[in-house]
Amino acid sequence: MGRSQSLPRGGDPRFGPDADDSGCPILHVDMDAFFASVEVRRRPELRGRPVVVGGTGPRGVVSSASYEARRYGVRSAMPTARARALCPHAVYLPPDFTQYSAASAAVMQIFRDVTPLVEPLSLDEAFLDVAGARRLFGPPAAIARRIRERVAGEQGLSCSVGVAPSKFVAKLGSTRAKPDGLLVVPATRVLDFLHPLPVSALWGVGERSTETLRRLGLATIGDLAEAPVGMLRKALGEASAAHLHELAWGRDPRRVTPEQAEKSIGAEVTFDVDVTDPLEIRRALLALAEKVGIRLRRAGQVGRTVSLKVRLTDFRTVSRSRTAGVPTDVAREIFDTVWALYTALDPGEPVRLVGVRVEGLAAARETPRQLTLGAPERGWREAEAAADAAAARFGRSVIGPASLLGVREGRRNENPPRP
Repeated sequence: MGRSQSLPRGGDPRFGPDADDSGCPILHVDMDAFFASVEVRRRPELRGRPVVVGGTGPRGVVSSASYEARRYGVRSAMPTARARALCPHAVYLPPDFTQYSAASAAVMQIFRDVTPLVEPLSLDEAFLDVAGARRLFGPPAAIARRIRERVAGEQGLSCSVGVAPSKFVAKLGSTRAKPDGLLVVPATRVLDFLHPLPVSALWGVGERSTETLRRLGLATIGDLAEAPVGMLRKALGEASAAHLHELAWGRDPRRVTPEQAEKSIGAEVTFDVDVTDPLEIRRALLALAEKVGIRLRRAGQVGRTVSLKVRLTDFRTVSRSRTAGVPTDVAREIFDTVWALYTALDPGEPVRLVGVRVEGLAAARETPRQLTLGAPERGWREAEAAADAAAARFGRSVIGPASLLGVREGRRNENPPRP
């Protein structure tokens, strides 16, 4: 059995930016320390300093860390308190998803200028199939260089790109290329690239599966590839064994699927201290409903099912949902539903986290808005659309959820503001 190795970084000409890219139509583009990089772009005085973006309270979690912060061991998903202990002199900033979404949209447009076959995985990464772009823009590696140059020149951000025959290998390639690099895995060298890597590099292998495989003496992807499938089935189950065996031999037939429709849009917040005050929970749900409404309208989506998530002090999680006859993207309507759900739930003990989610999404343009009996022709949706326009011009901070919805300190104004 071979020894496990970490993902290699550069230095091997077989997988460099100038390697043979014939038969490699798939690109995986991954922005480098995206949230932190956007913050540094906004505040150039932070360049070269360790920057950490995430929750700043005692229960906060790191969302993104600049490479200067990573040198001290700070990583995404780490508790912020741990990050502060490792790097107390870093600049700690709360996330600004409005800014990150805008930067993401600009980057994704650069990708779509090259090919319509763009599959976003999140705000900061996407797969591209550039097979049809060769005539206009050249071979895949040249296209990757062009994308990196445009992202840097137009957005002031860096990205890393993996070029490979398949999605799985391209994603591993971008990981190896980080930060700010380009790596090509030739079609004829896929197994040379894959087999020395640790089994944890495989999609679907987490800490528990890694430990299970290590107990079987399988440390590298090459070890797993050569292992009897029957042994894998006994250890991991039928589906996982088949999936990992195929990946270990570099077989990943999945196509790039443009613009996968979101199944739901939601937001949640973890309180710094467990909360018992209904008014504080009401305010939190109000802010979350506004955030979800904004995201729905920005995505051009409406949804019929509104869900409430409540996590109690003992970490028990309770969910409730309600499906309406008419889909909505209106924060006021979302809030009214989740507050009714919370009131009916009446947990009666301290609350650690609340979340709001809208499901059953459909395109707003294909879903005519129906007025309820007695409702004004122009009301909450128009008011919120006007607030969106004002926020785009002056910033979201000038418009608070209480002023937007007419809900303050537990009192409600039943008439919508004039848009």
